[in-house]
Amino acid sequence: MRVKGKLVSWNEERGFGFIAPMTGGKQVFIHIKAFSNRNRRPVIGQIVTFERSSDKQGRPRAIRATLAGDRLDKKSKRGNGGLLIVTAVFFLGVVGLAVLTARLPLPVLMFYIGVSAITFITYALDKSAARTGAWRTKENTLHLLSLVGGWPGALVAQQRLRHKTRKQPFQLVFWVTVLINFGVFVWLFTPDGSVMLDFWLSSVL
Repeated sequence: MRVKGKLVSWNEERGFGFIAPMTGGKQVFIHIKAFSNRNRRPVIGQIVTFERSSDKQGRPRAIRATLAGDRLDKKSKRGNGGLLIVTAVFFLGVVGLAVLTARLPLPVLMFYIGVSAITFITYALDKSAARTGAWRTKENTLHLLSLVGGWPGALVAQQRLRHKTRKQPFQLVFWVTVLINFGVFVWLFTPDGSVMLDFWLSSVL
């Protein structure tokens, strides 16, 4: 949800300032990189429209901000989110096809769907916590969920909820977890992988 506020302080040299939300409450930190139009310099007293987020310490900060008269960059809003969601759905479809052709047992598909659902919910809760200033989910927890197979749900959550998509260090680690999990998935089709999968399933089921 986008919020309006007034820019009450601005440090031109360091490129940051604070916004007083129209609805009241704590002032919100904003960095120059948060503005859609960086060619236009902010001035104290201007009206800013933005989305709420928070930093690692849980302090409120503004993202995807526009000054009065500017438009939000549609390209940055859409990005390649649709393609990434298709990628997640396509992967689950591949797992389903492997189950239908008896290349993989049904519990593998159920596991991917289940962990993806849990991951999506975890992202949603973290997004809500970021907006309200509540206790946040650790990034390591999100990465662990992706690593064990919840990355399709993470991809959908990131794009649908617009959460963790702009934080490059997080995205780098996230894609490493995706590659590792995909590597393990491919390995399951090998003789050794098939034997190990049977062992895991017999231990759990």
